Amino acid sequence: MIPITEFPTLVEHYAPYFEDVFSEEGYIQFKRYISGLLVGENKTIAGMNQLFVTESRSQSSLNRWLKKSPFEREALNKARLEMLNSVPRTRMKPTKGVIGLDDSLLTHYGQEFEKIAKLYDHVTNSYVWAHNVVSLHYSDEQTDYPIDLQLWEPADLEKIEAGLGKAGIKLKESKIELKTSAPVKWRQYLLGVWGRKRNNPEVAPLYQSKLEIAQQLLTRWVNANPDLKLPVTFDSWYTQPSFCCYLNDTLKLPYVGTLSKSDEVILHSGKKTLGKFAANLKAEHLAAVEAGSAETVFHKITFRYKGKHETYYSYCRTHRIASFGKQRLVINFRCDDLSDSPAFYISNRRRWQAKGITRIRRHRWPVEVFYEEGKAEGLDQYQLRDFEGIARHVALVAVVYSLLRAAQQDTVLRDNLQQQLKLVLEGSAAFWRRATRADTLLQLATAISAGLLTGQSLSDVIAPYLKAVCT
Repeated sequence: MIPITEFPTLVEHYAPYFEDVFSEEGYIQFKRYISGLLVGENKTIAGMNQLFVTESRSQSSLNRWLKKSPFEREALNKARLEMLNSVPRTRMKPTKGVIGLDDSLLTHYGQEFEKIAKLYDHVTNSYVWAHNVVSLHYSDEQTDYPIDLQLWEPADLEKIEAGLGKAGIKLKESKIELKTSAPVKWRQYLLGVWGRKRNNPEVAPLYQSKLEIAQQLLTRWVNANPDLKLPVTFDSWYTQPSFCCYLNDTLKLPYVGTLSKSDEVILHSGKKTLGKFAANLKAEHLAAVEAGSAETVFHKITFRYKGKHETYYSYCRTHRIASFGKQRLVINFRCDDLSDSPAFYISNRRRWQAKGITRIRRHRWPVEVFYEEGKAEGLDQYQLRDFEGIARHVALVAVVYSLLRAAQQDTVLRDNLQQQLKLVLEGSAAFWRRATRADTLLQLATAISAGLLTGQSLSDVIAPYLKAVCT
């Protein structure tokens, strides 16, 4: 660990955008917290607090600030987006930007964290104790960063049962015994009733699924940015008829969703799974290629993504998709001989072509990168038990990630730090995190040098820094 003698240059450069969010003392704690996330290896409050030598405070004060300070997460998020908007290359691009949607598990051991739940992890194919965060993520050719985040809260079954009764919705007597005999089935039944009745204004507030959270985040973004009709893209979990209908009919947003090979297309000959449909198209295509015909089914498309050219072999046509109605359907292969597995995308913009739809869908990937790199910034490394404190921690990690994204594109900050560090500063967010640690190391060396110039012995000068390391 590197003791922090001054707030890193990166923090001081962007912190003024957040000053109005906090009280005077809260603003200092904010700078301490994000500095600790940037510089520290141990992202817990205790681990970050011990880094500070000259701006020292008790661990409990930082803990209280995170849980009980009056700052609003919405105001913090607004300030973060305004900061990003101040750098031309991280500003949202009306014709180039894409909104990616996804969620991720924040895994922990034990049940002592407020509102933690046993959730299925597709990576390990097992159930784990975790919180679940839903994110909207902006991406274009130059940058990407989270737009908004919200933690999912597990269903309160007692609240839902009581709320359904108050709304006059009767539960089946045969199902009530499941409360004790089969709790998992009881939960599934109760949430099923809630799902079928959630259009009732008394029922809707009883629970928020990840789909409702996604709708809420998108609605909030659309209301704040009515002139930005950016396309939204998401994986197969979110590609559900009700959600797509909400995007199309209520928010008036274009979307690119993802289907699986078991979803069905409705043809003149009847329904057929997309897997079988793609297999038939592939056979037609390969036969045409073998015959030397120019009338092939799949066509080569190429586009730029994050500075590199990508190539796919695509089928694109409007079809009626079961449960979704008429959609623009794209079927993509990566190999020119179609030997790999196909990917299936749909869009409500039925005049769009394969190239544009595939480019938009490609911009879903940065949200996955955010989760991976965000966990390196401490996204899942909290020890807080309080749910509001955890939500604030997640929001502050998004601030750190955004600072690093802005720094990559900010020529003023880059020129300043290059002069100080005598380094060429170009690279990823991870590189800029290392550059911030180098800046902190330089500040430490400067502080030690200044102490020696006053006539103190080396042991006296470095004593407080050694104490910080060994505490």
